[in-house]
Amino acid sequence: MNAPANNLAQIRKLPIFADLGEDELLEIERLTDEVHIEQGRVIMRQGDLGQEFALIVAGEAEVIKDNQVVARIGPGDYFGEVALLDSITRSASVVAATDMTLEVIDRRGFNTLLDDVPRLARALLRGIAHRLAEREEENEQLRVELVQAESPSNNR
Repeated sequence: MNAPANNLAQIRKLPIFADLGEDELLEIERLTDEVHIEQGRVIMRQGDLGQEFALIVAGEAEVIKDNQVVARIGPGDYFGEVALLDSITRSASVVAATDMTLEVIDRRGFNTLLDDVPRLARALLRGIAHRLAEREEENEQLRVELVQAESPSNNR
């Protein structure tokens, strides 16, 4: 079931699609399915093979890695793209923190979009680069904290 026509306005509002034209947005609408998720449901499970990409239209979810919440995401955020780009397993689980509305694209539709909408591919690459930069900053902070905790002045 494809997204209802009134969802084109919601899709258009998502930041990842901000630079896209009407034809590209219509292609996205054609390939997405609206899915309603109840609070508490596991949407994607860490370690599973990725089969879909999801965009949050409404509601919030927690990203859980190794049984620890690492992020909370909401409208305009998306997840699942990395596992689809390289056919790898999910690096984290995503659990609905509230009731949610998602626009979901399966693997075939995702690949079609990447081929047909180059600006979307660039937007996804920017998003992945941003996430990698955030993880690098977090890793650096953890390294600093570890060095400080292990320094001789803290071991007295």
